[in-house]
Amino acid sequence: MAQRNMEPRKTPMPTQPADVRNRNFQEVALGYTPEMAVNEAKRCLNCKHKPCVSACPVAIDIPGFIEKVAQGDVEAAYEVLSQSTALPAVCGRVCPQESQCEGVCVRGLKGESVGIGRLERFVADWHREHSDAMPARPAANGHRVAVVGAGPSGLTCAGDLARKGYAVTVFEALHLAGGVLVYGIPEFRLPKAIVEKEIDGLKAIGVTIQTDVVIGRTLTVDELFDMGYEAVFIGSGAGLPRFMRIPGESLKGVYSANEYLTRINLMKAYDESSRTPIQRSHAVAVVGGGNVAMDAARCAKRLGATQVYIVYRRGMDELPARHEEIEHAQEEGIVFHTLVNPLEILGDEKGWVTSVRCEKMTLGEPDASGRRAPIALPGSEFILDVDTVIIAIGTQPNPLIRHTTHGLTTDRHGCIVTNGPDGLTSRPHVYAGGDAVTGAATVILAMGAGKQAAAAIDRSLQGH
Repeated sequence: MAQRNMEPRKTPMPTQPADVRNRNFQEVALGYTPEMAVNEAKRCLNCKHKPCVSACPVAIDIPGFIEKVAQGDVEAAYEVLSQSTALPAVCGRVCPQESQCEGVCVRGLKGESVGIGRLERFVADWHREHSDAMPARPAANGHRVAVVGAGPSGLTCAGDLARKGYAVTVFEALHLAGGVLVYGIPEFRLPKAIVEKEIDGLKAIGVTIQTDVVIGRTLTVDELFDMGYEAVFIGSGAGLPRFMRIPGESLKGVYSANEYLTRINLMKAYDESSRTPIQRSHAVAVVGGGNVAMDAARCAKRLGATQVYIVYRRGMDELPARHEEIEHAQEEGIVFHTLVNPLEILGDEKGWVTSVRCEKMTLGEPDASGRRAPIALPGSEFILDVDTVIIAIGTQPNPLIRHTTHGLTTDRHGCIVTNGPDGLTSRPHVYAGGDAVTGAATVILAMGAGKQAAAAIDRSLQGH
């Protein structure tokens, strides 16, 4: 057993300087060196009860892989990781570890938790850089499964089934696989080459990916069964943006965060050689306080905006974005207008955005759930001068699949209703998971849903 490191704080992660990185799309965090990784891994106490494993949606043997890092055997650590997750380099970068595995780490009781996400990223990156070997393709078991959507949930489900010998085809509406990993999360948080490499690993074990196929339009779920697929997993995400329904949202210069980020991340609008048009703004207001809002604001800054504002109707303590993303945004010069609510987007005679009329808010008494509702302050209206507004207040599932699939029950938000963690829907042999079921949530929760559905599909098709 490796000698323990009882330092109370995590081994720091090197990053690009804020005044440099806010002008480029290269990755912000630079990753651990092997020496840093071993030092951090030795902070793990290898607890008997392993609370971090229980808090991980895909049940990674966290102490197991960290112990291998502490011993300097990084490839063995990768083998431990790969038993539970098909996307370790992704999870190490974008998982909200602070509210899951790291949130229950025993080291966090008297200091900082072990840097589990940083170590997962290190292991996955080390393997990618030092090994050209692809996983072996398992023997076929004679069963076929269709997966709708090549995002985190669909890819996880497909990978788990392929490892059991299923012939899995993933149908993706866009021209690249990855879902939110390629269209939603910016390059400076998750380089797309990493996503592509992880997907290549799935293809190596037999997962077939067909892009430019819109289920509900190109093919229906019913037609997939007619083609010989014995089960269907729907992991189509929640890509339909919500708007505030205030005056001026149809003005030129108003984007949904989904459109804005898709143009930048998937279509490479930040590259001067790209043919994808996007507004090169002077001043930008991003409405919302989640991770998507932070991504949009930080992208706007990198595209040359001199002023970028986060406009959020609650306070800093209520921001739902990850603390790390908030801190990075502040370091990069993003201005936070909290306790502010937009009332109207104003424009000029040609229909272009010129400003946003806002009001200041205060927080009322906590409700039954403990959340404090924002209340407008009379006479507090003011004008925020901007030429671009990005709405980042959430998304919901696209209605196409539910409108074209007979017998599929959905709730009032358009989310597919399932019987619980197994993901079985109201249609026999049709399963669903991820944002299509929960609404917009995290990558790792979507992966966990895909993993559970794969196990349920396997039990069903094997007659258990």
